Amino acid sequence: MKKNELLVSMIFVIMSLFLCGTCAFAAEKTGFVDMREIMLKSDAGKKAAEDFGKLYEKDKSAIQKREAEMRKLKEDLEKQRSVLTESAWKEKEAEYQKKFRDYQLLVKDSNDELQTRDQELSKKLLPDILKIIHTIGDKEKYTLIIDVGSIPVAYFAKENVLTEKVIEEFNKTFKSKN
Repeated sequence: MKKNELLVSMIFVIMSLFLCGTCAFAAEKTGFVDMREIMLKSDAGKKAAEDFGKLYEKDKSAIQKREAEMRKLKEDLEKQRSVLTESAWKEKEAEYQKKFRDYQLLVKDSNDELQTRDQELSKKLLPDILKIIHTIGDKEKYTLIIDVGSIPVAYFAKENVLTEKVIEEFNKTFKSKN
């Protein structure tokens, strides 16, 4: 008989803890943001994208100019092939290959520079965005705010998406700094 009473008491305690835990979990509030969208749609993000676009266009025009030069060199080399001696042709081919490697380095350096610049712009915006998310989270009593752009989430309630609210607040902050 004692064992049954003990078992019933333990089940009662476990069920009480489970029910209390469920109540506490239901009171928690989770929000969702899309950091990528915030960076693309905010005023600061648009300004950064504009600056990045100018840098990209500058690099693109330099690369296109060098590309045209490389095509011309290759065409000239092919035209001269029949009139050049074997050693002269090999020498010109070696010069072309050297210039082609220089061109490839230009493209690689340009891509690296653009990638670095993009990361710098993101790092510059991120602290302000995170501060705003933190403020909203504190003010509206969120337990957790998840970036759905970086973490795959199978489902989330659209009414808990804070992206637009963060963009609005970030725009206000950005305008006050300028």
